[in-house]
Amino acid sequence: MKNIAILGSTGSIGTQTLDVVRANRDIEVRALAAGRNIRLLEEQIREFGPQLAAVWEEEQAKELALRVRDLDVRVVSGMEGLLELAVMPGYEILVTAIVGMIGIRPTIAAMEAGKDIALANKETLVTAGHLIMPLAEKTGVRILPVDSEHSAIFQSLNGERQNRIHKILLTASGGPFRGRTREELKHIRPEDALKHPNWSMGQKITIDSSTMVNKGLEVMEARWLFGVSMDEVQVVVQPQSVIHSMVEFEDGAVMAQLGTPDMKLPIQYALYYPERRFLAGARLDFAKLGQITFEAPDMVNFEGLSLAYEAGRAGGTLPTVFNAANERAVRKFLNGEIGYLTITEMIRTSMERHRTIPGPSVDEILAAEQETYDFIESRW
Repeated sequence: MKNIAILGSTGSIGTQTLDVVRANRDIEVRALAAGRNIRLLEEQIREFGPQLAAVWEEEQAKELALRVRDLDVRVVSGMEGLLELAVMPGYEILVTAIVGMIGIRPTIAAMEAGKDIALANKETLVTAGHLIMPLAEKTGVRILPVDSEHSAIFQSLNGERQNRIHKILLTASGGPFRGRTREELKHIRPEDALKHPNWSMGQKITIDSSTMVNKGLEVMEARWLFGVSMDEVQVVVQPQSVIHSMVEFEDGAVMAQLGTPDMKLPIQYALYYPERRFLAGARLDFAKLGQITFEAPDMVNFEGLSLAYEAGRAGGTLPTVFNAANERAVRKFLNGEIGYLTITEMIRTSMERHRTIPGPSVDEILAAEQETYDFIESRW
């Protein structure tokens, strides 16, 4: 029997994780955490029977506690509640499906408590990889990637860990606006950007995919997960989303992981690693597929990717600024406060004005995040 806890249980990755739990009979959910969707969280509590539930806002936590007072579950709130969940006894794997840098402290706390991490919160490694990876080695915990691309790399490296990686080939669909110029991107609306051609994801990651910022975050994440430099991670546009990523070794051999675009596969693989289990769903039909095509990414019209490489190469607090500026910009775009191209303008301007701190502590990372938010609110 596997025992897990989920940070971000009401989001896209969290709900799909619970789909995996439903399909298997040997996973117990010990704790759940959500942001504001207490209606869905209540449903999840009643179905899965966790011992602990965490909600970010204290007032919503009180409301949830009233709703589930007939159940044997304790409700906590805020960062204190997330940290309590992270270190609680009785589970082995923490699924970090929470969005944003709020995931850093609970992830570190869980690792220090000896929990393996099924990592879907890319901000943790993007901003604090220099802290997370040494801590994983020190504590002996496993970081099991849940992002489809990083899971693909992880799977491609099975049995090959002793061999030197020449480069990682990180695939991208290119998003809904592949091939468009900046002039054509000027008048993109939120409803246009939320139509991803292949994947069903949450709002923020869908916008990030359309700007290629998400691929930039994934490059920075891969750099830490697999111990390579930024320039050893090459983005390849593969519009069919069939090849999820590849690894090229020093002898020129390339290992790839292919499959249909279904996030439940990497989630289940992380939870049961190294075991593979049956997963219901569509299978690749190569005869129907016909062909798989490749392109170089457009790093001129989709500046978010080139800015990510710049931030990742510089390191220190600059990836935090990149991430925080994008988070606030996407929120403003979804709220109709700024235009589509202003997203990358905000990121670039925030990076240009920032004085990078090398090897930052968690407090310095979070301070850089707040500084970036304050700058953006003062300017836009």
